[in-house]
Amino acid sequence: MSITFDGSDLEDLFNYSDDKSIIPGFDTTPCSDHERMDKYFLVTLYCLVFLLSLVGNSLVVFVICYNRLKQSSTDVYLLNLAISDLLFAITLPFWAVYRADEWMFGAIMCKAISGLQEVNFYSGILLLACISIDRYLAIVRATGAAMQMRDWVKYICLGVWLISALLSMPVLIFREDFETPRNGRVCYENLGSDRTDRWRIILRISRHIFGFFLPLLVMLFCYGSTFRTLCQTRSNQKFKPMKVIFAVVVAFLFCWLPYNIIVFIDSLMRSHIIEETCGKRSRVETAISVTETFSYLHNCINPILYAFIGQKFRNSFLKILANHGMVSKAFLSKYGRSASNMSTQGNVSSTL
Repeated sequence: MSITFDGSDLEDLFNYSDDKSIIPGFDTTPCSDHERMDKYFLVTLYCLVFLLSLVGNSLVVFVICYNRLKQSSTDVYLLNLAISDLLFAITLPFWAVYRADEWMFGAIMCKAISGLQEVNFYSGILLLACISIDRYLAIVRATGAAMQMRDWVKYICLGVWLISALLSMPVLIFREDFETPRNGRVCYENLGSDRTDRWRIILRISRHIFGFFLPLLVMLFCYGSTFRTLCQTRSNQKFKPMKVIFAVVVAFLFCWLPYNIIVFIDSLMRSHIIEETCGKRSRVETAISVTETFSYLHNCINPILYAFIGQKFRNSFLKILANHGMVSKAFLSKYGRSASNMSTQGNVSSTL
């Protein structure tokens, strides 16, 4: 999953608040600019995340597709999650150039790149919610529902992509490429001066509800029930089938929860529910910049988790290398383990 930008976040990230009167929808403020993260650091971060995400998620897609005959429903969800992260990764070079200079790719690319980021944001968390429901049905309910869902998983994933595209429409509609006196060409949200504040708050709150908090509640319920059920089993391997999935969810919360909390606080300040002062504004905008950094990193974390925690993933990858003569059978027997020796409780991913 990736980071997306709304109007005020782009202001914070790209330093367009030097003259807010030149950008539609911003009220001037007597507050001085807060301390911003160094642009060269952010460009370097973009490039690093791009490379790690491109290599890691491409490897995940390759391994899962290579084992397509053994794919479980969890594998299909994780495959789509990796594709979602790849979509975000290909936007990073454009944002890196934009961060270093100005937007130079035109109006169509402005909407397309912004739309890809937004689709990644929604599809990522919706796919994680689908995985939590899948695990809940397989482990807690332990009925034929999980097997029936397995037959529908491809259609569910298609529905996730369609819903993500629909929820991303406001970005495609309002994001524009235009010239500013101080900052050159920008790719920026333009809601119109007469409706900016009201619409920005509506769009932000909707994004918080449908793009984070509702899926988060689903995940908390499903994994809470799953965890309680696993605790009641007597098997010494009871948590082994879920450790990769739990790690993915914890990584998601670690990277995204702080950012969403801070942006939600910022939304409350902009809607005047929380009193806004220069000190509060400076602290909130600095916090947004810092938590955004964690959000960027999430895009390349999942493949690292699969490699270090997912024994099945390592074993599958080594088998592929051995089948193509890139590693010896002796190396495979030494560092790999047969998937048959590992628990497959609840139709957990046969690859990860």
